[in-house]
Amino acid sequence: MSRSLIAVAAAATLLAGCSGVREHRGFVMDKALASAIQPGIDNKASVTQTLGRPSFAGQFTDSDWYYLSRDTAAIAFRNPHATRQDLLHIRFDASGNVASVDRTGKEQIASVKPMRKTTPTLGRKRSFFDEIFGNIGMVGSGGLGGAGNAGGQPGGQ
Repeated sequence: MSRSLIAVAAAATLLAGCSGVREHRGFVMDKALASAIQPGIDNKASVTQTLGRPSFAGQFTDSDWYYLSRDTAAIAFRNPHATRQDLLHIRFDASGNVASVDRTGKEQIASVKPMRKTTPTLGRKRSFFDEIFGNIGMVGSGGLGGAGNAGGQPGGQ
């Protein structure tokens, strides 16, 4: 093989690693079937027969069913981002009939960006040397179970 052919093959291999990856996660949403669910007409059995089991149900009660569908895209080694999202939320009343149907999209996705690389904590700031040498002389002082602690020693008062 010639060197130019090897160089072209190597370049094609490197560029293939930078190609985007698209994925579909969750429920495969059929718009016609999802729009067929009507409050006051359908119940849990008819929703299960039409759409199947939900992606997840409410955490504290089984009266909320969620069907989630999300398409994501990522380039090379970057984190994936949502390109499309459909959420179908079906709420049932106490007798198992559909009370409401809500549809939302990608606008409900929250983007959380940390402000710093460290988490602020309460307390005092200690330097490197304070961390290493800060406990010198603290062993045996009052309240730490040392010699002066009458309750911690046998024969104490």
